[in-house]
Amino acid sequence: MALDCRYQLMVLLLVFCVMASGGLGVGVNWGTMASHQLPPEKVVKMLKQNGFDKLKLFDADEWIMAALMGTDIEVMLAIPNDMLEEMSKNSSAADSWVAENVTGYLYPGGLNIKFVAVGNEPFLKAYNGTYLHTTFPALKNIQTSLYNAGLGSKVKVTVPFNADIYFSPESNPVPSAGDFRPELRDLTIEIIQFLYSCDAPFTVNIYPFLSLYGNDNFPFEFAFFEGNSKPLRDGNSLYANVFDANLDTLLWGLEKAGYPDMQVLIGEVGWPTDGDKNANIQNAKRFNQGLLKHVQSGNGTPKRRGIIDMYLFSLIDENAKSVAPGTFERHWGIFEFDGKPKYELDLTGQELNKGLVPVHGIKYMERQWCVLNTDAGTSALFLAHSIDYACTLSDCTALGYGSSCNNLSLQGNASYAFNMYYQVHNQRDWGCDFSGLGIITDKDPSENGCQFPVMISYGSSLMHGRLWDILRNTVGVCTLIIILL
Repeated sequence: MALDCRYQLMVLLLVFCVMASGGLGVGVNWGTMASHQLPPEKVVKMLKQNGFDKLKLFDADEWIMAALMGTDIEVMLAIPNDMLEEMSKNSSAADSWVAENVTGYLYPGGLNIKFVAVGNEPFLKAYNGTYLHTTFPALKNIQTSLYNAGLGSKVKVTVPFNADIYFSPESNPVPSAGDFRPELRDLTIEIIQFLYSCDAPFTVNIYPFLSLYGNDNFPFEFAFFEGNSKPLRDGNSLYANVFDANLDTLLWGLEKAGYPDMQVLIGEVGWPTDGDKNANIQNAKRFNQGLLKHVQSGNGTPKRRGIIDMYLFSLIDENAKSVAPGTFERHWGIFEFDGKPKYELDLTGQELNKGLVPVHGIKYMERQWCVLNTDAGTSALFLAHSIDYACTLSDCTALGYGSSCNNLSLQGNASYAFNMYYQVHNQRDWGCDFSGLGIITDKDPSENGCQFPVMISYGSSLMHGRLWDILRNTVGVCTLIIILL
């Protein structure tokens, strides 16, 4: 059984756990739910060239971890939600995971591992309580394993929570009314107590974009940092943006729970560039640049001054993520799928016109595309079925309402869908068949700001089998496209 951290410290007569927050530089999330992976060593080189010094991973990916060896980049490793049950019931499973993924990399010239994230947003409302009874036991078992390995003061555990654990504009009209959801309050406070006893941080993911996405009446300017929106007054405090209001809602909840000085990390925060009417490059650059200036200024929030420790979400677009929350889910990256920056971004927060360094040396497949053969006659219904099939097994989120390819014609929609299927399936000849409706061309069909991509060639089969399984759940996107047709 996992012991309380304070008891463990007393038993072994250690003075205290050393806070392992590391530096307060720029952090970023690196997700890998993509059909065609960039070479990890090239991405790590890009991270170093751009000055990212903190990295959050969603799994202990051995290829990425190998590429990070010998760097000073501070790493947060995650244990996926589907492993929480095993970790909660089997302490030896926790021991094995720590030995393989933490202890095995912590040596001179190895990895700079600072945190282990136990799960990711496990109490999210959409999970309907799936991980309520496994998250805390898994957290304690992992902490015990770290402690038994002699790493209790060096590597800290945390749980990245979604802001819906506390934040509700309807029930919390002002930050000072903030508290944890009643049905989760006792369990959340137990976790907070445990983290606090280990000098470990509370991690929360905050998404101002979702405030706009979920509410057409939300004041647009309040999502950004220029102070152009009517401020929210809470007693003597004025809030000029929703990020500060959201974070202070958490801080008030922590104070009411008895932990006013709890260390807080922002595990994910960012803005997507496609898949919704408000998801575009202009808004993403505006938000992320304003965010970087704000969090590094030292002004903090009305409730807590100081630099805010956070991880941008995300590094690279992921074309195989679930679109259940929205079609924008595949477009959070500040870099395109091939490692090209989408926009200028000054990571120092000084708002200089600085371009990000791209991933260099990327190899692409042949410059050829699959498009609709306009000479092949067919019914509109059969064409719609072909588009639906192509999109179910690729990524057509750019065709959705308000997205970058929303203005294509019927023929353009078909060509885009066919090409995405063709590219994701590595430009195989059979990938451009569609019962004679598709034809391969060397003329770039991109138009009106809608990019028809050519996939990178490296690692094209690394996730191919996994992609088919993932994309079977994206029928909602395809249905949307058929409606548009």
